Amino acid sequence: MAADTADRRPPRISLITVCWNAERTIADTLRSIDTQTYRDFEHIIIDGGSSDSTLAIIASAPAENRRVLSGRDGGIYEAMNKGIGLASGDIIGFLNADDTFESSGSLETVAAALDDEAYDGCYGDLIYVSNQHPDRTVRYWKSCAFEPGFFRRGWCPPHPTFYVRRRIYDRFGTFDLRYRLAADVELMMRFLEVARIRTVYIPRVLVRMRLGGATNKNVHNISRQNKEVLRALADHGLGVSILTFWASKLVNRLGQFVKRDR
Repeated sequence: MAADTADRRPPRISLITVCWNAERTIADTLRSIDTQTYRDFEHIIIDGGSSDSTLAIIASAPAENRRVLSGRDGGIYEAMNKGIGLASGDIIGFLNADDTFESSGSLETVAAALDDEAYDGCYGDLIYVSNQHPDRTVRYWKSCAFEPGFFRRGWCPPHPTFYVRRRIYDRFGTFDLRYRLAADVELMMRFLEVARIRTVYIPRVLVRMRLGGATNKNVHNISRQNKEVLRALADHGLGVSILTFWASKLVNRLGQFVKRDR
């Protein structure tokens, strides 16, 4: 047993970045990736055919472990599926072009958590930062260990911190493109609530995310996303009380604006 443990190599991570016309933020994302202390990872960039200087900025920061695919696609989730299709690592995660790692040790933390083969995936905490002033924290998304029934109460892990073994995608599928704004929530619901994959919660901030993404940029999109989440619950046969769902969601979101120690 000891020999088997000694011979086992660290898990290789496939980190996927989806971007489109991200010239204002992509350099910060690349910098946070390239300074990671954990080096056994590949970085796959799926660009949606940017017409600004995004691709030039990427080209100015070459890395041996980086691959870039650029071309028109059907949106962020289709691009993410392309990235999954190209991934060769044992573990797959995402860091998009308006996100950065919280520290140079974020991938090290993920790799350590999933060095234990008992777990299929992991996730941690996330902070939302100001779009104009990324050093200013606006919301703190503190997660917790999953328990069955959580998704019925509007809970889900922060997707930018969600890392899963590639075999889980092979077995249970990728992003369902019928969900335009909530395919990430539906995928995590399918993995955790339906398939009951084994996950470990990492109680620390892994990612900094700028406000203003597609799902949280306005009230209309937030409403549309939550309607899609309710549809996903119904599609998976997960009965839900609409009142409990919205009440729990509201309490959770309000709590994110309360300053907490990290």
